Amino acid sequence: MIFNLPQLGWKSCFQQQIAPDEENICYPARIAQIHRSRCIVWSNKGIATFEIGVFSDPKNMAVGDWILIPNEGERPLRIFERETVLIRKAAGQRKHDQLIAANVDTLFIVTSCNQDFNASRIERYLALAAEARIQPVIVLTKMDLTDDVDSYKNKALKLQNELRVECVNAKDKSSLAGLKTLCTEGHTIALVGSSGVGKSTLINNLTNADQLTAEISEEHGKGIHTTTSRSLHLLHDGGILIDTPGIRELQLSESKTGIEDTFEDVLQYLGYCKFKNCQHQTEKGCAIKTALNAGELDQRRWESFQKLQNEQNQRNSFKR
Repeated sequence: MIFNLPQLGWKSCFQQQIAPDEENICYPARIAQIHRSRCIVWSNKGIATFEIGVFSDPKNMAVGDWILIPNEGERPLRIFERETVLIRKAAGQRKHDQLIAANVDTLFIVTSCNQDFNASRIERYLALAAEARIQPVIVLTKMDLTDDVDSYKNKALKLQNELRVECVNAKDKSSLAGLKTLCTEGHTIALVGSSGVGKSTLINNLTNADQLTAEISEEHGKGIHTTTSRSLHLLHDGGILIDTPGIRELQLSESKTGIEDTFEDVLQYLGYCKFKNCQHQTEKGCAIKTALNAGELDQRRWESFQKLQNEQNQRNSFKR
């Protein structure tokens, strides 16, 4: 299969990274899949596979990256400087941060209209997007399984100013009209969300993919995890979609700016306490406590902000 570069998300910021003497002897390609021992790339020359070992720094590769490949030779020259990148702290005991996806324009934060909806988890994804300077869109799936869609939508809208929220039934293509306005040529979208919220069904109806899907469990209201690796997909209406495995544990990487941008309602009170070293516990003149008691600041939002800030502080302490 042959791809045209604009279809794959090629932009002037990448073209500018090709030196004049490289233009006729090299070509750009986009990483479509990364496996344990090999990497699959798409370009205007078709689909190619490289052994991971030919890359100088395999751990610094992500689906969505652009690489420069010589016309003659088996070793890619380099990875292009990224426009954006999604990074999370590696789960478990692994020390290095984990690249989720590169060169993303819009992040679809997918959750469902049932017990999977978790405002604090969505805030983590919003902070992730804000840190990467990627536009977030909350996609509420399984709207057909509830009589209270507006309640879920209103909860989501309160999480950030001017936040776009789309309610869909992933099995009904007609309900995806709002999402398709973002699926234009050259636009790259990444999907994130916990397992079983309907990402695979959504992908099947936005692309030509045939992802495995599993029915929702009646016991806990969740689907079964079916996606196991990150991959590129061509959108019906143009552009690229990057799928990600269900993320059970999202630990944020360096996200100070992202957290601040996500919690502007909290930040407006910080720095206005009577004492500079206020711990926001029992101190007199605490602006946070005053706002909480007056109902001007939501208790859950404050606790969520504190939790993310504490994780950042622990991360920074560990780095020292």
